[in-house]
Amino acid sequence: MDATLLPKSWNIDQILEDLDLHGFAMLDDAYSPEYQQQVLAECSQNLDQFREAAIQNGVVSKIRSDHILWIHENLSIAQQHTQTLLTLAEQFNQAFYLGIREVEAHFASYQAGSFYALHRDNPQQKNDRVISAVYYLHPEWQTDWGGQLRLQDKHGAWQIIEPRPNRIAIFQSDLLHEVLPATQQRLSITAWLRSGNQLW
Repeated sequence: MDATLLPKSWNIDQILEDLDLHGFAMLDDAYSPEYQQQVLAECSQNLDQFREAAIQNGVVSKIRSDHILWIHENLSIAQQHTQTLLTLAEQFNQAFYLGIREVEAHFASYQAGSFYALHRDNPQQKNDRVISAVYYLHPEWQTDWGGQLRLQDKHGAWQIIEPRPNRIAIFQSDLLHEVLPATQQRLSITAWLRSGNQLW
C-alpha cells in the first residue's frame, strides 16, 4: 500500500519517529470535517445496538464501564477509517517489521461516569495486538469533562492525552493505560492493528 493514499495532513515520518522514541503518537485534525460528521452520525444512529463491554468471558464493571459496537460490513463509513489504518499499518510494517495483517475495531461510548481501569491491550504478549489506535468522534470536548487517555510511555513516564475531537491516539498495545472517568458522553472508534509478531 502507498503512503500517498493516506490523508495529506498526516505526517508519517513524525508518527514513525514518535512511536519509535516514545511508544505513542497523536494525529490532530485527522480527517476532513465532512468525514468527521459522517462517522459521528453513523455512530450516533447505531447507539441502540451498543452492548456493555466485557473482559475475557464476562462483563466486569469494576474494570470498565463503556459500551461498544464492533465494526461490521454494514458500517461502511467507519470501515473507511479501518481501511485507512490498514494503509498506515503498511508503513509500520516497513519501518518496524511488524507483519500487521488486519485491523479489528469497535465504536465505544463512555457515558457520564464511565471509565476503563489500568490495563494493557496485549498483556504478556498473549494476543496479536501490536498497535492500538483511538479515534475520537464526539463533536466537542473540554478538559474539565475528563475522559483522558492516561498512558505510560515506553520510558515509564505517564502521559495524559486529551480526547480532542477528530484526534487519533496511536500507541503500542503492550503499554499500560487507562481511560479516566468522563462527565460527558465520549465517543470513539478503538482499533487494534494485529500481527503474530511482538512489538519492539
